[in-house]
Amino acid sequence: MSEADAIETVEADDLGRERERTCIVTRQVLPETDLIRFVPAPDGTVVADLRRRLPGRGVWVSLDRERVAEAVRKNLFARSLKAAVKAPAELPDQVEARLRELALGRFGLARKAGAVVAGFSKVEAAIARDQLAGLVTASDGADDGRRKIEAALRRRFASSETPVPRPQLIRIFATEELGLALGRPNVIHAAVLHSPAGRSFVDASIRLRRYIGAAD
Repeated sequence: MSEADAIETVEADDLGRERERTCIVTRQVLPETDLIRFVPAPDGTVVADLRRRLPGRGVWVSLDRERVAEAVRKNLFARSLKAAVKAPAELPDQVEARLRELALGRFGLARKAGAVVAGFSKVEAAIARDQLAGLVTASDGADDGRRKIEAALRRRFASSETPVPRPQLIRIFATEELGLALGRPNVIHAAVLHSPAGRSFVDASIRLRRYIGAAD
C-alpha cells in the first residue's frame, strides 16, 4: 500500500477506538475528530466534508486554519488525490464559515430541545442549579458581564459537595450571530444544559474554536 493510499484506510482497531487518518500537511496520524476531510466536487473543486459522508476518495487535514491554508498554498490536495483538482485560495475562509454555520445551527436545535437558557439572570440561576455542558458569552459582550458570569461559575464549583463536570466556556460568537440562532435580539449570555442537543452544540463549537486558534 502506498503512503497516499493509507490516507483513507487507517481503520478502527480491534478495541473499537476511533479511526485515525493521516494529515496531508504534517503527515501526522490523528483521530478523525482532530482532522477535516476534503473531497473533490463534481467540477473538481476541493470542498470540506464536515460530516464525513460525501462519496469518493478524500484526504484529511489537521483541524487548523493554518494547515488548510498551507495545503492550498503547496497544492497538496492535487498531489495527494493524484488528480487535477482546484483548491481555491478562500478555502480556509469557507471552512471557517461552514464550521460556524454548523455550530450555530446546533445552537438553534438545542434551543428547540429546551437545552438553552438565555439572559443574564436566567443564566446565573442555571449555573447555580443545573448541570451545564457549556456557557456562552458573546465575543463582543461587555467584560463586566463576563466577569460576573465567571464569578458565578466559580461559586458553583467552590460550593459543590459532589463532582460536577465543568462546562465549556464559549466566546467565539458575536451577539448578532447568537441572536439569529435563537430567534431573539441581544443574546449576550446563554447556558447550554447537559443533554444530547447541548453536547452536540458544544462539540461543534470546540471544533470551530480549535480551527480558528481561539483561546479556551
